[in-house]
Amino acid sequence: MGKDLAEALPAARALFDEADEALGFSLSRVMFEGPDDELTATLNAQPALLVHSVAVLRLIEDRLGPVAFAAGHSLGEFSAHVAAGTLTFADAVRAVRRRGELMFASGEERPGTMAAILGMDDAAVEEVCAAVESGVCVPANFNSPGQVVISGDVEAVEEGMARAQEAGAKKAVRLQVSGAFHSPLMENVARALGEFLDGIPFADPTVPVVSNVTAAPVTSGAEARELLVRQVTSPVRWSASVRAMVDAGSSTFLELGSGSV
Repeated sequence: MGKDLAEALPAARALFDEADEALGFSLSRVMFEGPDDELTATLNAQPALLVHSVAVLRLIEDRLGPVAFAAGHSLGEFSAHVAAGTLTFADAVRAVRRRGELMFASGEERPGTMAAILGMDDAAVEEVCAAVESGVCVPANFNSPGQVVISGDVEAVEEGMARAQEAGAKKAVRLQVSGAFHSPLMENVARALGEFLDGIPFADPTVPVVSNVTAAPVTSGAEARELLVRQVTSPVRWSASVRAMVDAGSSTFLELGSGSV
């Protein structure tokens, strides 16, 4: 992961080295060499995804021209704040490593899961979740029209999947995750992450960053810090975020994530 970038671009290689120094271990080795189970563990995957996205940004930023907004899906919101200058790269790497550690520990303490519901509108998924009786089940990611991810207790999410299919969903797919992200099961994570972020300086973004929580632009560092904490237990309003940018006149979007999702 990212090895091609590091080999092709000295600025990217320097970025991987900076991440290793910030974390106190060789994340780049895990990214370049694996093994897969070590890289995909959320405490490593989260900083790895941030490093990769910022490395791609370094590759293209000289050719970007004026930027109207930055935005990122879930973890990607930290990358967006690096792009906007709200957070330094080193502070963001340490923050998402801590976020990943906390989420992993929370999943061990109270197992949870997530599932993608395909072919139902947002309101219908919300109704399905409200009807679940076996535990916590909430909408977690409003990814696109017809794709909403639900999150919560394992039994409750399984009930939600069954109810969704009974209500006409085209498909319900369990996700390979280590916890119930963006749900009330993450409240302890939000508290601990908030304490960690209180020790990190936040600048005012140089361009507005559209928040996952509000689907509205963030222009102050203080608000950015608060919303990154709230994001842990709140649904990712991605469809609304993209619509907000389109409604504000954006017509060209550059996606800097890894992989092909």
